[in-house]
Amino acid sequence: MTAQIMICLAILLAAVVMFSWDRVPADVVALGVMLAILGTGLLTPEQAFAGFGSSTVMMILGFFIMTAALSHTGIVDTVGRWILAHAGNRPFVLLAVIMISVSTLSAFISNTAATAFFVPVVLGIAAHNKQSPSRLLLPLAFASILTSSVTLISTSTNIVISELMVRAGEPPMGMFELSPVGLPIAVAGIAYMLTIGLRLMPDRGRDAASLDEVGNRDYTADLVVTADSPLIGIALASSPVGRESGFRVVRLLREEKPVTDKDEAHLAAGDVIVVEGRRRDLLRVKDTPGLDLKADLHLAGSADEETEIVEGVLMPDSPLIGHTLKSAEFHERYGLKVLGLNRAGFRMPRRLSRIRMRLGDVLLLQGRPEDVRELERGNLFNIFGGVDTERLRTSHAALAVLIFALALAAITFDLVSMPVAALGGAFLMLLTRCISPEDAYRRVEWKVLILIGALLSLGAAMDATGTGRYLADRLIALVGGESPLLLLSCFFVLTVALTQPMSNQAAAIVVVPIAFETARQLGYNPRSFAMMIAIAASCSYLTPLEPSSLMVFGPGRYRFMDFVRVGFPLTFIIFAIALALVPLLWPLR
Repeated sequence: MTAQIMICLAILLAAVVMFSWDRVPADVVALGVMLAILGTGLLTPEQAFAGFGSSTVMMILGFFIMTAALSHTGIVDTVGRWILAHAGNRPFVLLAVIMISVSTLSAFISNTAATAFFVPVVLGIAAHNKQSPSRLLLPLAFASILTSSVTLISTSTNIVISELMVRAGEPPMGMFELSPVGLPIAVAGIAYMLTIGLRLMPDRGRDAASLDEVGNRDYTADLVVTADSPLIGIALASSPVGRESGFRVVRLLREEKPVTDKDEAHLAAGDVIVVEGRRRDLLRVKDTPGLDLKADLHLAGSADEETEIVEGVLMPDSPLIGHTLKSAEFHERYGLKVLGLNRAGFRMPRRLSRIRMRLGDVLLLQGRPEDVRELERGNLFNIFGGVDTERLRTSHAALAVLIFALALAAITFDLVSMPVAALGGAFLMLLTRCISPEDAYRRVEWKVLILIGALLSLGAAMDATGTGRYLADRLIALVGGESPLLLLSCFFVLTVALTQPMSNQAAAIVVVPIAFETARQLGYNPRSFAMMIAIAASCSYLTPLEPSSLMVFGPGRYRFMDFVRVGFPLTFIIFAIALALVPLLWPLR
C-alpha cells in the first residue's frame, strides 16, 4: 500500500463518516473531499475541477429545468390529480392506484418531485377517508424509488454511472437499457407492498393526519361563472368544479337564490358556486377558464386574515439542521413563529426554542404569506398545503409535453448525445416561456450538482492513485474470483450499505471504479457490474435518509425500525431479481 493509497482511503473513510453524520450538508462534505484531494496533491486543480464541466452535470441541469417546466405548467399536478380522483375510497384499491401513479410518474421525473406532489394529496385523502396516513405514505415513498431502474433519467444516479462507464471506455447506458430488470423490480415491489408489506406497515391511527387540525380545516370561497365562460350550459356535476377539484360544492346561487337540485343544474353566467376545500385546491380556480374567485379566501370560523398557518417538514439540506430556533434566530430572520414541533409523533421535553432541529422534523408555522413563500423558496421546508406562489402556466402545458417528448425521443433513437438533448430541451422550455429563467434557476437543485461535480474528483483520485485497483485486489483475495455471482452479490451488498448513509450518487461514484477494476483483472464484463451497482444504488429502503422517505417520515409518524422492517424484505427481493436477470442480460464473460 502506497502513501497515496493510504491518503485516498483516509479521505474515503472520512467522507463516509461525514455523510453518515447529519450535521454537515452533503454538498459541503463533497466540497471538503475535493479540497482534501487537492490539498494532499492526489490531483491537480484541473483534474479535480473537471467534474463540474462533465457531461453528467450538464445533463442533470437540463433535466432539472425540463421537469421544473412540467410542474410549472401543471402537467404533473393534472395527471396525478386525475388518477387519484378515480381511485375510489376502497383502501386496497386506493393504495394500489397511489403506488402505480407515483411509480409511473417517477420513472420520468425526480422521485423526490413526484413524492413532494403526492404527499399533500395523500394526506388529504387519508383525512377525507378517515384512514391512517401511516398506511399510505411509506408505500408512496417506496413506490417513487422502485422505478429508479426503469429509465436512464429515473434518477440522476443512473446518469452518474453512465458517465463513469464512458470514462472507463464502455458505451453509455441506454435510455431503456435497465428496463428489462427495472420493470420486474417495480412490479414485484408493488406486489410486495400490497401484500406482505401492507401487513408489516405500522398503523399509527389518525393522529398523524390530525397532528395539526388547522392543516385539515376547510376554507370557504365563492366562485363566479364569468360572462364568457366555456362552462355555461354544462351541468355542475360534470364541470371541473364538480369533479377532480378536491373540494365540495355547498350550494349554487343564481340571482342570489339557491338552486335546489344543484348537481343537475346547468351553469349560467353570473352563477355563484359556494365551495369548501383546502387552500391548494381553491387557488387552482385562478387557472380554470371561466371561473373566478368572488372574494379573498377566508378560514372557516376565523376572522384573522392577516396571517396563515402552514405545516412544513425540514428538508435534507436545510441550514437549520443541528441548530435550535433560538441560535438560528428563526423569528428574527424569517419573520415566522413556530407554534409546535413534531418529531415522528413524539413530544419534546424541552422548550421549542431549545430543541435542535433534525431531518424530518415537522414544524407548525404562522406568519405572513410572503414570509412563508420566501421560506419555501429557500428550500428550508417543504410546505404542506402549498402557498400561493405564481400561477401555473397551463396554456403552455401541451407545448411542455411536446418538448419533453422530443428530448426523450432524441435520446431513445440516439439522434444526439444525452447532454445535448437535455440542454436542448431545457433551452426550448425557456425560449417558449414554459418556465421563466428565474423560476427555472430557483427550482434547480444546485446542491445536487455541486455534490456530483465535487465527488467526481474522488472517483478520479481513486483511479489516479491506484486505490480502486488495491481495493479490487483485496476483495478478490477475500471472496475469490472463481464465482462471478458471488462477486456481483458482494458489490450489491457493498453499494446498498454505502447508499444508506451516503447519497446514491456518492455511493455509486465510490463503488463503480472498484467494480470495474475487479472485472478487468478477472476477465469479466464490467457492464454487468455497472448495472448491478446501478440497481443497488437505488435500494434506499432501510433508512429514512432518502429524500422521498424523509418527506413522509414526520407526517406518517414513522420510526427508524419501520423502514428496516418493511425495507429489508423488499431489498432482498430486488437483490434476487437483479442476481437472476443481470447475468442473463449482460453476460459476465
